[in-house]
Amino acid sequence: MTSVRVEGITKIYSEGGGIRDFSCDIREGEFFAFLGPSGCGKTTTLRVLAGLETPDSGTIHFGDVDVTRFPPEKRNAAMVFQSYALFPHMNVFDNVAFGLRARKMPKAKIGPRVAEALELVQLSDLAKRRVTELSGGQQQRVALARSLAVHPDLLLMDEPLSNLDAELRYSTRQQLAELQAKIGFTAIYVTHDQEEALELAHRIAVLKDGTCHQIGTPDEILNQPATDFVEAFLDRQRSLMGKAKG
Repeated sequence: MTSVRVEGITKIYSEGGGIRDFSCDIREGEFFAFLGPSGCGKTTTLRVLAGLETPDSGTIHFGDVDVTRFPPEKRNAAMVFQSYALFPHMNVFDNVAFGLRARKMPKAKIGPRVAEALELVQLSDLAKRRVTELSGGQQQRVALARSLAVHPDLLLMDEPLSNLDAELRYSTRQQLAELQAKIGFTAIYVTHDQEEALELAHRIAVLKDGTCHQIGTPDEILNQPATDFVEAFLDRQRSLMGKAKG
């Protein structure tokens, strides 16, 4: 795991959108969320952290190392995409092993590492199953296992639960929270789902139109909004939580 320091990151696309002058400090072992409506810059920021996009300005440090110009393979960060990005012609084992083979890990070490990752996500008995035969929740866990298998310093997740139905999304969210608490990896999670961010994250960055409006704990975001946008954006969630208590 690693800490992350982002200083003044800007990435603007010619067609519009992106992120402007974004800074934050993410602690080692923290579950940190980027929350906001579509087009607010949260996925852009995640892709910059992964090395999939090059910032126009600003710096990124993983621990004490400046990784701003490092390619993705030099950052030891793993990313779970919204689409899962699994290989349909491969079974579960080979999907999870893919990143290890790409890093040229010795064959004798791949089996134990894959087994470890599948055990963490409770899919050990499905190692030989084709991913096309799995449920959406199982596919999501395969994607997560593939990321965990490389022992990343940082796990990046881009709306990984958005393709699941409400009931499965809730149960998978619980499993993800338990897994992060057990392993203690540093995680950055992108979502537009307020309930998801409030339940999973230790701290949240609320974004709109490429600007960060507030960084704080779930309680601070809900009860001490820093801007009118944060207050309005979370007003429905605040009302729902108030009704639940009542």
